[in-house]
Amino acid sequence: MKRESPFFTDSLQCLKSSSLFGQLDEATLTDILQHCRRETWKHRRLLPLEETWLRFHILLSGRVRLGRSNPESGRMVTLFLHGPGDSFCLFSLLDGQPHDVMLETLDDVTLLSVPMSEARQWIDEHPAFNRALLPYLGQQMCTLANLAADLALHDTEARLARLILRHVDAEPTEHAEPRLINDLSHESLAEMIGSVRIVVNRQLQHWKQEGIIDAHRGYLMVEKLNELTQRAE
Repeated sequence: MKRESPFFTDSLQCLKSSSLFGQLDEATLTDILQHCRRETWKHRRLLPLEETWLRFHILLSGRVRLGRSNPESGRMVTLFLHGPGDSFCLFSLLDGQPHDVMLETLDDVTLLSVPMSEARQWIDEHPAFNRALLPYLGQQMCTLANLAADLALHDTEARLARLILRHVDAEPTEHAEPRLINDLSHESLAEMIGSVRIVVNRQLQHWKQEGIIDAHRGYLMVEKLNELTQRAE
């Protein structure tokens, strides 16, 4: 992307507010942007497995989920849900290998894309990027660890409560609207906690009757945050 691009300023601002790139100086961010191209992907686009490891991506707007599926049963589990400022295909950035993961857009999205070989050069050419990469990877590994622990140690009600709480901003009021997941379908929520749609629907309706949440199509609001926290424990 050239400096003269009408999208350059907005893209630069998104990098400055991201967890991975936010601590880098503007000269480094400008150099990184000049290696990227801006892309737009339509809602519900599926990226084939053979393409997920060829390019490194930085999300500018919209949401993308990465998951694994069982071809025999059709069951799917969501590993990561990414929003603006997040980067993905990180593991391929490190080892240069494809990984068995399905990538799907949940909205119309815009993103920055760069060949994986060029993105890997940033590790050598930009020490600040290298330093920021390790804690960012730690966050991704923590996400996977939390998912594994939830699946192994908690029942469906606790897993669903913990999912919602992870997407509530720190120190919220009693009424809290979760980020990223508040308009997802019950099926999508189920895929994030290793369950099925009918179970998630039943649990949300039960919480709604108790006044813990307010939920209807495309809307989710936590009404009793303390009560939901107790269900998560």
